[in-house]
Amino acid sequence: MLNRFTTAAGLLALTTGLALAQAPAPTAPATAPAPASSRDMKEFEAARAAKVSLAEAIATAESHGDKGRAIDADFEKADGKNPMHWSIKVVYPDGKLVEHGIDAETGKLYKSENQPIERYFTRLKVDDFQKATVSLKDALAIAEQKAGGGKAYEAEVERDGQSVVYEISVALADRSQEIKVGPDGKVVAD
Repeated sequence: MLNRFTTAAGLLALTTGLALAQAPAPTAPATAPAPASSRDMKEFEAARAAKVSLAEAIATAESHGDKGRAIDADFEKADGKNPMHWSIKVVYPDGKLVEHGIDAETGKLYKSENQPIERYFTRLKVDDFQKATVSLKDALAIAEQKAGGGKAYEAEVERDGQSVVYEISVALADRSQEIKVGPDGKVVAD
């Protein structure tokens, strides 16, 4: 009888041990996923998260030189050579075109490169920009308002007849929206 009792106790201990070994290990409480790096985000999402706005970057770029006007702006995600930055092209009354890189986290100018204006704007002339009554920075504010909020992250300029028109991309919560603003500050329908 004692032998049966010992065998039963041994079997009970063995089956309990097997059951515990097969049970899933306790897990740590769920944590929030790590934030995505700017490389993993879409461009408009990374731009929306930048500490420095496009308008601030344009003001910084325009302050380097004599009476320059920003005519093109682009958000660039970080890569091996450059930080996350705003690439701002500024044209000066003498026809010189300079591309300024403004760090999107600090707002500091970190590079400037002279560019041939013909390379970018074959149909546009310096006078076309000077005749516009609305600056690119003002057009950004108009586009952001028209889009119902959001943050402008890209702006290009095109010739429309005898004047310029600004094409501005605005980052919204879940998408990007294009808004065109004429040289007089009015939104242009597509």
